[in-house]
Amino acid sequence: MMNWSDRHCRMFWRQLTEHALLYTEMVTTGAILHAGPERFLTFHDEEHPVALQLGGSNPKELAQCAKIAEQWGYDEININCGCPSDRVQNGAFGACLMGMPDTVANCVKAMQDACSIPVTVKHRIGIDHMETYEELVTFIEPIKAVGCSTFIVHARKAWLQGLSPKQNREIPPLNYPMVYQLKQDFPELEIIINGGIETLAQCDGHLQHVDGVMIGRAAYHDPYMLADVDQHIFGQTKTTKTRDQVLLDFLPYIEEQLTQGVALHHMTRHILGLFQGVPGAKLFRRHISQQAHKKGAGLDVVLDARNLMLKAAQRTEEFRAANY
Repeated sequence: MMNWSDRHCRMFWRQLTEHALLYTEMVTTGAILHAGPERFLTFHDEEHPVALQLGGSNPKELAQCAKIAEQWGYDEININCGCPSDRVQNGAFGACLMGMPDTVANCVKAMQDACSIPVTVKHRIGIDHMETYEELVTFIEPIKAVGCSTFIVHARKAWLQGLSPKQNREIPPLNYPMVYQLKQDFPELEIIINGGIETLAQCDGHLQHVDGVMIGRAAYHDPYMLADVDQHIFGQTKTTKTRDQVLLDFLPYIEEQLTQGVALHHMTRHILGLFQGVPGAKLFRRHISQQAHKKGAGLDVVLDARNLMLKAAQRTEEFRAANY
């Protein structure tokens, strides 16, 4: 989710769900230590609970970042052992770490010693020629041995050579039963499943076998799927917000950020999928895409896009009433 789940995206998602744990985009240890934490770790109090996802393979540097992240108020530290991009491999972190379980264990131990918040691991079911469940267990066991109890498992292997990151999200087949088997064999661990999950109904099915579900790109492209999470997954009884109410609730944040010099398009790019499937959604997306990046663009761009969509939806309803 690099360049996707930034702080503005997470604040938008928080209008849809109060209880889901939100993860940052992956941030490298070098970025935090050399460019400064303010640029990469700033987040809004309303984002809680929120976890920082780190990319790195140096125990000392990861420990420093874990300590800093705790000071900044994050609720969890997650080390990424699943990203297959060439840039990540060249930095010796991401999915290539699945071939170095002892290194990951050392990193996790160093982070645990440096902070008091949970340290978790996100990984694949394998890489390259790691084909078997036994090889997956070989990766997990030394990390478990140092005290890590939460593993977020993308139920696809990653090919580090020959496939792009996009292809690695689509071509390697999903193997959910392998993740289920981990929970059966290690009931003391918290196993969270990830990969190809697009609906809350699918979440229900997975939760019969594992402890949690992580959703990424599906929630980005169709964010309104999160509107029922608090009721459906966490048992809350509050009324589900309408799409329009979600947008209206996000406007004060946009206005606040505009006064701090944040460009409008940095926030509005995350809301383009909110009205997916609704009459007028295309007009909403088009107006924001064409106007939000312009110098001096303000809240009126979003309000105008909303009005265009509402008028289109009204015309559609009038047409339906007249013809049906």
